Amino acid sequence: MARSSAAVLLVSLALAAVVAALLAASPAEAITCGQVSSALGPCLPYVSGKAMEVPAACCTGVKNLNNAAKTTPDRRTVCNCLHSLLTSSTAPKASHILSTCGVNIGYPVSPSTDCSKSVASP
Repeated sequence: MARSSAAVLLVSLALAAVVAALLAASPAEAITCGQVSSALGPCLPYVSGKAMEVPAACCTGVKNLNNAAKTTPDRRTVCNCLHSLLTSSTAPKASHILSTCGVNIGYPVSPSTDCSKSVASP
């Protein structure tokens, strides 16, 4: 149970870091896991079960991150950052966030996703 809570916290923090970093980054800069974490931070209450609905700020972060990750290397970085945070218990919540926010990333949100093969530029 503690591992699950820690994983949820990490996923949420990663999301928050990503959103913040993407908002501050110039288009020529590569995306980092810190940026992914910042962007997705507002999603933590939902992922952790403290909120029953996906917060609007979470959708804003997810959309900003998706819009910033235009190149294949950036999209793979985001995938790898998320992959390192996902667990079997957080993956369904992450998928629900994407569908609720109307974001299609083009690959399944799963701990088993191979980011080097499944992810390409939109």
